[in-house]
Amino acid sequence: MFNLILFGPPGSGKGTQSEKLIAKYELKHLSTGDLLRSEIANQTPLGLEAKSFMDKGQLVPDEVVIGMISSALDGHPEAKGFLFDGFPRTEAQAEALDKLLKLKKTAIHLMLALDVSEEELVKRLLGRGKTSGRSDDTNEEVIRARIVEYHKKTSPVADYYAKFDKVKHIKGEGTIDEIFDALCEQVDMKKK
Repeated sequence: MFNLILFGPPGSGKGTQSEKLIAKYELKHLSTGDLLRSEIANQTPLGLEAKSFMDKGQLVPDEVVIGMISSALDGHPEAKGFLFDGFPRTEAQAEALDKLLKLKKTAIHLMLALDVSEEELVKRLLGRGKTSGRSDDTNEEVIRARIVEYHKKTSPVADYYAKFDKVKHIKGEGTIDEIFDALCEQVDMKKK
């Protein structure tokens, strides 16, 4: 089993690249946002617990999210691996995820970080805002604040995985195929 985290700020191309990686390497896409919505829609015990926090405007505790990830892993015993999207976002979540994966006799093998300049991110997000209908993609101040928040919160996660030599930085500017080839090169080297 090969488990991968794809990291990058808003507008870095994670969505586009994760679809391509999932198809090429036959990975299961594990998006915590999708998991939360699914568990809530299916009214599972974890979903109901998560909903009670969300209804109060609170963040869903890490233990609940880890429980959902555990269920998702158990639900796909045939998986060749997972691509983690939107998780972990903090060092504590990374540590909890590592503990869970160790119990499942697997691990995070690679964290790919898409590096894109702030000016390019702003340009991409403003462009996306014209068609996405996402109000947070239409205001440059909001976009810049999201980028700052991303760097503040997620840098420690990259630092955490760097201690285990699992982080590879990829230039997230260029054509979609050039970026994808650079990502695949790192995956292929790690899978050997």
